[in-house]
Amino acid sequence: MPADKADHTDAELILRLYDLRREAVMRKARNDLFLKFHPKSYKDVQDVQKRNHPLNTAYRMVSSYWEMAAGFVKHGILNADLFAENCGEGLFLYAKVEPYVGQLRHEYAPTAYVNLEFALKKSDEAMRRLEMVRKRLKAMAK
Repeated sequence: MPADKADHTDAELILRLYDLRREAVMRKARNDLFLKFHPKSYKDVQDVQKRNHPLNTAYRMVSSYWEMAAGFVKHGILNADLFAENCGEGLFLYAKVEPYVGQLRHEYAPTAYVNLEFALKKSDEAMRRLEMVRKRLKAMAK
């Protein structure tokens, strides 16, 4: 059963996740995806899934990273609130694809974003931050 409060093992895992994000290839993938991936339709999400899409590698690397990290929350390994406070990029990625997740699961992968969705719903702090991210994305789209 996961603890209600984060402890030193949670902190160590968060630091390790941070270290992985600093790795050069991951850093480039994160930068490329967050600067260049702004889906305006389900077709945009479908396109990035194609191997020949210029952002496909970055998308797969970053989305699988955040799904892995959120899986730690789902399986009680990492405190949900601590994750929420340290997964801003994961929140942004989820918010970008959120309007298309149902269709993505139906047509592409039934497990798409299930861990991130679980982790976000597990924490009131995550949901509060997700709402702020949704508002930011909406303002950025104008």
